[in-house]
Amino acid sequence: MTDGIPTDAFECQRDRLTLVNREEEMASLSALVQDARAGSGGIALLEGVVGIGKSLLLHRLVATLPTEGLHVLEARCDALERDFPFGVVRQLFEPLLATLDEPQLTRLLAGSARTAAQALSGETLPGDVMLSSEDMSYAVLHGLYWFTCNLAAEAPLVIVVDDAHCADMASLRYLTHLARRIEGLPILLVLSQRTGDEATDAALLGDIAGQPLCRVLRPGPLACDGIGHLVKTVFGHEADDEFHEACLAITGGNPLLVHSLLSVLRLGGRPPTVDGLQYITAQDGAFFHEAVRAVLQSQPESAAAAARALAVMGDDALPEVCARLAGLDDATHSAAMRALRSNGLVSEVDDGRRWSFNHGLIREVIVADLPPEQLAQAHQRAARLLLDAGARAEQVAGHLLTTTLPATEDWAVTVLREAAREASFRGTPALAVDLLRRCLPAEGPPEDTSVLMELGLAEAGVDPQASVRHLQAALVHVHEPSLRFRVLSSLASGLVRSGQSLQSVRLLSEQAPTVHDADLQRLLEGQRLMASAEDLQSLAVTLREYPFDISRPGNTPGERALIAAGAGLCSVRADRAQESAAAARRVLESSVPGVDSPFFLTTAATALLYAGLPDEADAAYQRVLDVTRQSQRLLLYGLCQALRAEARYRLGALSESLAATRSALNVVPSSHWGRTLALPVATQVHALIDSGDLPGADAAAAQAFPSTSMDTWQWNEFLCARGRLRLAHQDPKGALADLLEAGRRQHAWTRTSPAVSSWWSWAGRAHLALGALSPARELAEEAVEGARKGRLTDALGAGLRLLATTETGPRKLGMLEEALSALGGSPARLELAHTLVDYGSALHACGHTEAARETLRQGLDLAYSLGAARLRVRANDALLATGARPRRVTSSGVESLTPSEAQVARMAAVGETNREIAEELFVTQRTVEQHLTSVYRKLKVSGRRGLGSFFDPERTAK
Repeated sequence: MTDGIPTDAFECQRDRLTLVNREEEMASLSALVQDARAGSGGIALLEGVVGIGKSLLLHRLVATLPTEGLHVLEARCDALERDFPFGVVRQLFEPLLATLDEPQLTRLLAGSARTAAQALSGETLPGDVMLSSEDMSYAVLHGLYWFTCNLAAEAPLVIVVDDAHCADMASLRYLTHLARRIEGLPILLVLSQRTGDEATDAALLGDIAGQPLCRVLRPGPLACDGIGHLVKTVFGHEADDEFHEACLAITGGNPLLVHSLLSVLRLGGRPPTVDGLQYITAQDGAFFHEAVRAVLQSQPESAAAAARALAVMGDDALPEVCARLAGLDDATHSAAMRALRSNGLVSEVDDGRRWSFNHGLIREVIVADLPPEQLAQAHQRAARLLLDAGARAEQVAGHLLTTTLPATEDWAVTVLREAAREASFRGTPALAVDLLRRCLPAEGPPEDTSVLMELGLAEAGVDPQASVRHLQAALVHVHEPSLRFRVLSSLASGLVRSGQSLQSVRLLSEQAPTVHDADLQRLLEGQRLMASAEDLQSLAVTLREYPFDISRPGNTPGERALIAAGAGLCSVRADRAQESAAAARRVLESSVPGVDSPFFLTTAATALLYAGLPDEADAAYQRVLDVTRQSQRLLLYGLCQALRAEARYRLGALSESLAATRSALNVVPSSHWGRTLALPVATQVHALIDSGDLPGADAAAAQAFPSTSMDTWQWNEFLCARGRLRLAHQDPKGALADLLEAGRRQHAWTRTSPAVSSWWSWAGRAHLALGALSPARELAEEAVEGARKGRLTDALGAGLRLLATTETGPRKLGMLEEALSALGGSPARLELAHTLVDYGSALHACGHTEAARETLRQGLDLAYSLGAARLRVRANDALLATGARPRRVTSSGVESLTPSEAQVARMAAVGETNREIAEELFVTQRTVEQHLTSVYRKLKVSGRRGLGSFFDPERTAK
């Protein structure tokens, strides 16, 4: 911001500077603006050391932009505010929001943009609730993205962020989120960052710089002619080339340092000559500090006090508050600021109502000269002054966080608690925890034990063990039923997360009766049942002692939660599968949107899945996904999407299953999955194997998992998937080791129903690959027996198919015919396709060639329609062996679509708009448009209307 021409000895005011040697950068930025106005998204990142001129470039860019037909949003990041979430976002949007009326704001916050309201103002829209900090993390980014899209739909948008390395983490994540999705949007994102300084998150800035659309601009040092231009303007006359070269050698051509060097010379009354430079004793840029100090020392004490106050308060602080902090009356303070302005240190902003340093380094010089104790006391006093002036809690708390002085006064504790609540609502629980920990006395508990409760709740997603400690201490002081329920529920969840599921079960058993509300007690009892499912020891006790009466009507949310939890636990045993399915249907049919917990509804849907009803489970998961997507409960959304992927896999919808696993893994960060990451990955591996993508399956199986994953039932499913993958790679020995371990663990977890997991099927095939017929037959017979007992048609068909592989001749044909009969009315199309191919091969082996050809053609067609590439190859080979000529497979049609294309096409076929599809799938509209373009080309249709003949609208809608 200083690579220009000052009009006074230390003049840094932007509007009085002229760019020098920056024509190329300005031309690049102007071209990107034109691209954005034409509808092409773009990113520019200005990088350089301090003083190279990044800020002035941004200032001049904004000054050249038209005021009509373009939204221009600006923010300048400040290290003083980097701890508070979405501060930069609010800088960007608040001036615009202030100009909008209610209908305009409602339109901009429509749809998925709703959660942006919490980031912009810390408030919810009517009908919304505040989200937990865990759910908020992604939800608010998604909401802000769509809010930005809505804004850009009204007029092209230029977003300018100066000193992005100082941005708060939440805002930086938003900028990264936007940068990844900016293609095809009429938006230009322009950032500057200082190299050589510690960034809030260098990886996020690197992510932005690495985007394909990002143009990185690195302004270079001034040449001698540029230095000469500055010399002439500062001194009013030219200097010789020797002086220009000497200045270049000392400053490296850095505009700020050149300007500072010339200022030091002029302030000292020295001429711009090589001889004059001998009096400059400080090298490597220290003369900038000297120049600032020289100016301040030449001013009255009131000006120095005003400068110190502004340095403590931060740019754009209220003048009256700065005056109080400086110990000056308003008139004296105003005169002092004018004196600082005349000497080039500060500028008026906000139409003259506030002040700002002309460069961040000026503030840094002043702060560095303050003794630590004096600085800490100044920040504490600034906090109180801001509070008295009606400032936001987070702004007040920002000063309290900069000092190690204890926040023991009542006003400070109140402010910190309020700021912590805002931080939690905006998705930065770590900051909330830091703020609340400042409220704790050095020794002993706080006088107000509600602080412990708030701290424990905030720590739930950050430090589960500390959360457990503080909530346990707070619990004895909490008596109001709904609040006690919340503390108990969070404490129990924290115990599970910290690997203490058994203690969670015991806590809920002992403490649930102390919540004097019958239905809340039932909710806690349901949570206890689900907690027991996460720990082998407590699960064994629960299964042995709990009555599991799931026949109750389910008239209240608590009753329905209890039935759902019981059904979920019972469904993993074949003998109670259908009873569990009936109970799950009852819960789902009587549930009330917005009242019943989506977590328990997901559990009910899973009971249907394990009862061999993947079509019903799929529909139930979709209902829950609609609720969780609208409420932005993304952790639960990811879990439900992962389970739905399993339902889709069992239905044979491989492309949709893969799309669901991708959605689950993309929406929820891997760190948030924790111990349950193995679940979506297992389904992904199975679907990739069937799709013929073994390298993709290898990559999915090779990812890192938390060490605690191995203590969960979800790991059983991953072992099954990995074992199957090893079998596909012709490693039956390694496969069998994984699969038998999966089976051993499944029995330990009492997940004995053959419909729960396919480990037994693949273990049987691994035994056969090793020539062990007897153990394969035993596994098959056990599965068939369990499937008959539980009336599990899909598992019965799979068991009979495995059993048939141990037989020959008519007996084999009979078993496969029974398997086909069992699968006749089943929606499990992938299992049906496998059985058809096996049956066709068996018919051929028995000499029934014509019947074999017909059956194999049916299996081949079904495998092709499902995208089951491995099975399709096997069916084709078997058909060729009969002497038949398989129909030529073309690369067009629905089967040629990628998983993502198929999912988008199905949604478009039932009338969803590009915007609705993008919001539902958490992708950009540009991505949807690209998928549809590819779909139209592959299906040879001209638009959406043509999709109806390829996708059954009734089934797709369902």
